Amino acid sequence: MSLTDNLIANESVVFESKKHWFAPLRDSLIPILLLLGAYFVGWLSPDSTSGIAGAFGNLLDLIRNGLLIVAVVWIGYNIIVWRTAVFAITNFRVIREEGFISKRQSATLLSTVTDVKSRVPFLGGPLDFGDLVVFTQSGEAGADRFKTITHPIAFRDKIMDKKMSDAAPVTTPAPAAAPVAATAPPAPVIDDAARLTQLAALRDSGAITPEDYEAKKAEILARM
Repeated sequence: MSLTDNLIANESVVFESKKHWFAPLRDSLIPILLLLGAYFVGWLSPDSTSGIAGAFGNLLDLIRNGLLIVAVVWIGYNIIVWRTAVFAITNFRVIREEGFISKRQSATLLSTVTDVKSRVPFLGGPLDFGDLVVFTQSGEAGADRFKTITHPIAFRDKIMDKKMSDAAPVTTPAPAAAPVAATAPPAPVIDDAARLTQLAALRDSGAITPEDYEAKKAEILARM
């Protein structure tokens, strides 16, 4: 079943991301250790096939084979999850679908999103992957986490841009007024969505502190 099969009426995808190829490596630390353990157990196994040494060797062989099977199945599952996971922004929701045997799915309404935090690790910058946390009005309890996805900064900015553009009030043009001599030019208006995006970029780059970002964000949201 594809992502489009789960869309509701009049819903369309405006941005899509996947799990990065680094994800199965990141998620396979434990099975890699199991493979190393299997190699070590095989190295300890005695060559003798008779007596106590033989029985001990058979036990070690069983342990080694068990470790190998668990590690290979685990790594294979992580690869399937990597290939099937999808993260998307629609005109209504933020959608996450991942997992194979144990499905993990979520759909967050854009109207309930209050903030999006990004984390790009050391290798995430040059390889273009990172983690996102989408916060809603429920706070930490309702946070949705997106791990090791491609284009994390663009994904974050698109959520905020789409949310702010949807929240912008629709105004009807006022009737034309009589011309007035020597009128002053109108002051420039800075789009709140662009301001939030700029503030988030300044926060991620370290130019401003998280506290300054939260205070400025609260001021902007209060004006909406």
